[in-house]
Amino acid sequence: MESTWLVLLSLALGLGVGAGFVSLVHVAERHGRRAADVVNPAVPDGIDQVLDALETAGVVLDPSNNVIKTSPGALTLGLVWNQQLVHPELLELARRVRQTGDPISEDLVLSRGPFGDASMRFRVRLARLGTRYVLLLAEDRTEAFRLDEVRRDFVANISHELKTPIASVGLLAEALNQAADEPEQVRRFANRLTTESARLGRLTQEIIELSRLQAQDALAEPEILSVDDIVAAAVDQSRVVAEAERITIVIGKKSGARVFGDEALLIVAVHNLVANAVNYSLEGSRVGVGVRLQKGIVEITVTDQGVGIAESDLDRVFERFFRVDQARSRHTGGTGLGLSIVKHVVQNHGGDIRVWSQPGSGSTFTIRLPEAAAPIIEPRPNKPRPVARAAAGDTL
Repeated sequence: MESTWLVLLSLALGLGVGAGFVSLVHVAERHGRRAADVVNPAVPDGIDQVLDALETAGVVLDPSNNVIKTSPGALTLGLVWNQQLVHPELLELARRVRQTGDPISEDLVLSRGPFGDASMRFRVRLARLGTRYVLLLAEDRTEAFRLDEVRRDFVANISHELKTPIASVGLLAEALNQAADEPEQVRRFANRLTTESARLGRLTQEIIELSRLQAQDALAEPEILSVDDIVAAAVDQSRVVAEAERITIVIGKKSGARVFGDEALLIVAVHNLVANAVNYSLEGSRVGVGVRLQKGIVEITVTDQGVGIAESDLDRVFERFFRVDQARSRHTGGTGLGLSIVKHVVQNHGGDIRVWSQPGSGSTFTIRLPEAAAPIIEPRPNKPRPVARAAAGDTL
């Protein structure tokens, strides 16, 4: 009898232990599934396709701020690194979205990635995605802000540059009126008034020219042009000033090169380089202008023996209103727009411009343009020649 109870008791104990073990297995399985969901969460359907189609940066964050989905743009812009958001500002915005449940839109200045000092400007928007996730969209607006800054600087520079000659014209006109009874003073003030008004006219014309060059239709109807003719016309415009300063302008041999473009604009570009070379050259020196055709590239080179440009200024010489020597530029009537116009003309013709210079050794500016290929002339079909009719008195 006792053995029977022992068997039943053992069986019950075994069933209890087995049931407990099975329960533990089920509990462990549920915890494992939850852990797997945290590590590999499932986002709503269609998010992958949306992120792949985004041109801007898109990121999906889980409750632990792990990046579980990202667009190529977010990686390119350096917002995500090692499956984490790089910038604490974005993490703070994600926290606020989870806390309030409301979408957030802000303009931020962020460093570009975890390394370096470069910064970028973004318009970011964050919102909840379902109940667990946060969607972050970031639009790169760095270039738009840069263009706005350039525009503001341009307007400020124009205001500054126009203020001086306008004030000078006003003061000279007033002085001219007060010196009406002194012929010598009248002539002196009149000459200065003519100089300032001419400078004001050049500045206004170059501002208009620069604005036209930035239009999309600057080369609406390009023509095949002779580079040798362009160089000759540009040099002729500077010969009088060069001869007055006893500066010799030497032109190299003809190249026969041709380019597509606007003849008037290219003459302006080359003339600006030659005029700069003459203005910054020493009396009695030489300015060389040459054309070279090499492997489909036409190079127009202007070399002077002038004061030269410091290495620190080489990257800025094509900026609007930048002058290497402020005092000399004022004396020669320079507007600070000449080289900027050259750069825009050359770029509109599909080329580039380079500069080499050393202080005391002169400067060399080189315009590089694509050569215009010779047009293909289709042979005309043979046509019967008309039979000439004899006039009265003629003999066939």
